[in-house]
Amino acid sequence: MAFVVTEACIKCKYTDCVEVCPVDCFHEGPNMLVIDPDECIDCTLCEPECPVNAICSEDDLPSDQQHFLALNAELSKAWPVINEVKDPLPEAEEWKDVKDKLDKLER
Repeated sequence: MAFVVTEACIKCKYTDCVEVCPVDCFHEGPNMLVIDPDECIDCTLCEPECPVNAICSEDDLPSDQQHFLALNAELSKAWPVINEVKDPLPEAEEWKDVKDKLDKLER
């Protein structure tokens, strides 16, 4: 089991989770973070740190977010590791409660 970054992260990219990760499994894209499922050790430290509840365990992933499991695996291979806290995106507050924003994902 791994943890998964879901749609709620898109256009927000809060990095509170990155700071607590002991294995550097987070990867940074233009407007979202993802978790490398092969690196994640299921420590659970990141999940409560996310201010928009964008991180779920694979076992608790809502049915409408299941595709993010494969998306995290795919994008973590292409995006660089992030292991330090950065400011969220400037528009994060505007987007934090918006649903259905997969079409806003920048690769």
